[in-house]
Amino acid sequence: MGRKKRLEKSAVGERAQYFLKVLIERYIAEGQPVGSRTLARDAGLDLSPATIRNVLADLEEMGLVASPHTSAGRVPTVSGYRLFVDSLLTVKPLAKLEIGQLREQLGTQQEPAHLLESASTMLSGFTRMAGIVMLPRHERITLRQIEFLPLSGNRVLTILVTQKDEVHNRIITTKRAYTRAELEQAANLLNQTFSGQTLDLMRKKLFEDIQKARVDLDRTMARAVEMAGQVFQSDEPSSGDCLISGQTNLMGFEDLLDMTSLRHLFDAFAEKHEILHLLDQCMQAEGVQIFIGEESGYQHFDNCSVVTAPYEVDNEVAGVLGVIGPTRMAYDRVIPIVDVTAKLLGAALKQQQPPQG
Repeated sequence: MGRKKRLEKSAVGERAQYFLKVLIERYIAEGQPVGSRTLARDAGLDLSPATIRNVLADLEEMGLVASPHTSAGRVPTVSGYRLFVDSLLTVKPLAKLEIGQLREQLGTQQEPAHLLESASTMLSGFTRMAGIVMLPRHERITLRQIEFLPLSGNRVLTILVTQKDEVHNRIITTKRAYTRAELEQAANLLNQTFSGQTLDLMRKKLFEDIQKARVDLDRTMARAVEMAGQVFQSDEPSSGDCLISGQTNLMGFEDLLDMTSLRHLFDAFAEKHEILHLLDQCMQAEGVQIFIGEESGYQHFDNCSVVTAPYEVDNEVAGVLGVIGPTRMAYDRVIPIVDVTAKLLGAALKQQQPPQG
């Protein structure tokens, strides 16, 4: 995932680990460099200031903390945050009331598109950061049957049924009006050719056929290709997209107020390519994934952390959701919010599917 080599916990003494944990917790809470006096008070240990300064010097030498030139205190580095998140963090389970609120907000929506939008809004609202939800990938959706029904003029109602009995309706406009018999012929041909195949493969094959000279296709196939091509051109939401909510929340964090960095960050939100590539990496991973600062591999996110989790439908990963915020985020709270939301979204999407059989 483009991460630097991690410093193993065993390479850091227990006392140094303890002080690193206390320092990062204080820095996350207040956002100010942490000095030896503050650390001594928070640690609650009877140690001399000189001893604590030596521990801080050791942590700095290991690259776990750094000294801003404007302060005598220390702040965590990406490596320090990584050791903290991997080995020292105590995650707080969500309260039953909070889980209930999340479940209620997801349970009131009926359409899958609304569920995905609600999940993005919830992540943003509960964390006060940016919530992101990748839309389910179409390449994972398998076609069972396609039907075409004539409407007025040159309009045709397309009914697309997936192997999981999900029904997608589209209205397309064709080059000329077709009879019901012609539409049935086209649908039968597409069903014989593509039933049981993924929509992504179907899309690629159809676009290849569209590129061929029409003389190479018989009338029925040309008709089928035209209409199926229209379906995919008007398909929504497009595969390879994500919903983002609460981007403006990030303007409330002092850590992200550098205007150049903020502009680049909002450009990344607008274009989505980098975010989607990051989410794609998480599709194959299990559980919560965390990219801290430059670990994302994208300069626009150098001052941010991205916390993600995959959501599943029928034990298959359908997409990824998460939160983007400053590296100085309350990981102990954000991680369970992302984790629980992913599980609840998967369960809610499964409930929208008609029963099998």
